[in-house]
Amino acid sequence: MATQHPENHHKVVIIGSGPAGWTAAIYTARANLSPLVLQGTQPGGQLTITTDVENFPGFPEGIMGPELMEHFQAQAERFGTKVVYDTVNEVDFSKRPFKILADEGSYTADTLIIATGASAKWIGLESEQKLMGHGVSSCATCDGAFFRNKEVVVVGGGDTAMEEANFLARFCSKITVVHRRDSLRASKIMQDRALNNPKIEFIWDSAIAEIHGSKETGVTSVTLKNLKTGETKDFPTQGVFVAIGHKPNTDIFAGKLDLHPNGYLKVTPGGVSTNIEGVFGCGDVIDHHYRQAITAAGTGCMAAIDAEKYLEAHEAQLTVRV
Repeated sequence: MATQHPENHHKVVIIGSGPAGWTAAIYTARANLSPLVLQGTQPGGQLTITTDVENFPGFPEGIMGPELMEHFQAQAERFGTKVVYDTVNEVDFSKRPFKILADEGSYTADTLIIATGASAKWIGLESEQKLMGHGVSSCATCDGAFFRNKEVVVVGGGDTAMEEANFLARFCSKITVVHRRDSLRASKIMQDRALNNPKIEFIWDSAIAEIHGSKETGVTSVTLKNLKTGETKDFPTQGVFVAIGHKPNTDIFAGKLDLHPNGYLKVTPGGVSTNIEGVFGCGDVIDHHYRQAITAAGTGCMAAIDAEKYLEAHEAQLTVRV
């Protein structure tokens, strides 16, 4: 006999509140599943540290990243999404319903949608954090058009850095790649593209020791340190793109869900199902290639529809007894 669900039990719990998490919430809420969103340590995801967003459809004049996320949240709440500012520390997948342990309490869920995103790796400078969104970026696709006819620096030597440098060459007058070593780690094809691009130059064996500028002026220069000689010099530039990789936020799932060697959540090819039935991944936590708000939102939709189908197929077994 079916009994009433306890207050902390939900048919759908969504961990994370970026474009993927909110889209999953909108879709599951409109399906009358009353989802719970646990917002995590960075509500709104990486878009909350992005200023102008000009490439999200529907906003011809552009929109500020935090404002876009507020719209996402308001739309999700309009359809009945419950939102809790809580950070998940552990999930028990060993029994059903799944148990989620967070800072402020515990929750249970019939289905779980993981939208924890990925975090850009940063150099680690205070000035870098201060000027983020004001000349410092980790996404050329997102911000490159703001640097039209400007000179910028790209930090890194892998495929990501070469992709960023080549993309920026469409807009910028000059790109200087600053790399810690004397050779690139990028694949041969990516190296060749960058090395043969007349707009791209290289400074080897060097690192950025400081970024200069203000929120009003943007970036004006960087201090470069030669790691072999210790010599420092001021290098004028109008932007810094940090391209030393991203880290998916999957630490709490290690050993519990299948992960790729680089830490990203494994899902079915062309889908969003994990290795545990009823658990779905979406957004940047499953995507190390595109990492765009619009692609994250798309997979959030997929996760929501798959969760709804899973709940329909297993309705009889998913009754929680008080």
